[in-house]
Amino acid sequence: MKNIFRRGLVASLLAVAFLFTAPSHQAKEAQPQDRFAKLDAMRVHYQNYGQGTDALVFVHGWTCNLNFWKTNAPALAKQTRVLAVDLPGHGESDKPEVTYSMDLFARAIDAVLRDAGVERAVLVGHSMGTPVIRQFYRKYPDKTRALVIVDGSLQPFSNPEAMKKLVEPMRGPSYQAAASLMIGVMTRPMKDAALREEVKAAMLRTPQHVAVSAFDGMLATDIWLPDQIKVPTLVILAKQPNWTSEYEQFVRGLIPNLDYQVWDGVSHFLMMDEPQKFNDALAAFLKKNKLVKQR
Repeated sequence: MKNIFRRGLVASLLAVAFLFTAPSHQAKEAQPQDRFAKLDAMRVHYQNYGQGTDALVFVHGWTCNLNFWKTNAPALAKQTRVLAVDLPGHGESDKPEVTYSMDLFARAIDAVLRDAGVERAVLVGHSMGTPVIRQFYRKYPDKTRALVIVDGSLQPFSNPEAMKKLVEPMRGPSYQAAASLMIGVMTRPMKDAALREEVKAAMLRTPQHVAVSAFDGMLATDIWLPDQIKVPTLVILAKQPNWTSEYEQFVRGLIPNLDYQVWDGVSHFLMMDEPQKFNDALAAFLKKNKLVKQR
């Protein structure tokens, strides 16, 4: 009887140990590989999920990094290959003293695609990531399958002079105070206090020379030209005064194949506020437009 009991106990312990040590197939899929692509003299950090010549590419916003997609990239990686990029100057990418233009960022995405062996991409851009992925589409239309715009604009919010006044306080020794004030306004609507503080801290870690130069990059007039976007496009916006009916009409005139959504009760960082809702919306868009290629 004792031997039977011992054998049963050992078997149970082995079963428990297996559950804690043997990774499931799903867990393996959710684990990214950290890689670096080369652009000019700098390294561009990105994370890779899966394999394939088509990919879903996540592009963060101003002073952010690829971790802002941490609840989205692994979930979508169950359906297709995924890349999440640290734009130059951000996250773990190199941060040299260069001009951080939307064109540079677009070339960085192309460098990542080439390094990863990806031929065509669906590009997801949050905030500043919107003019970045639009510039990528202009430069590399054959590599662009579709665009996903996440609370980003396709036209300037204000006139150039007003925008210059907004960035001016960040140019001098008061950068931390000025940037903290601007980022505080951006993050205030986030309901999760801990997440809000995490986001603010991450954005303030971006060096001053990168933040100011990237902001200046968004003032360039050529990135706001109203040239038509001919690929399927999903637009998801957080309800706020800037997204007027006139703006919606402008976007609909710009993009023939458009899915336009405005969400209530979310902040500028809506993909972090409502990750499941965002992931479901993105998955539905990919399926509807037959953009998912099984791995």
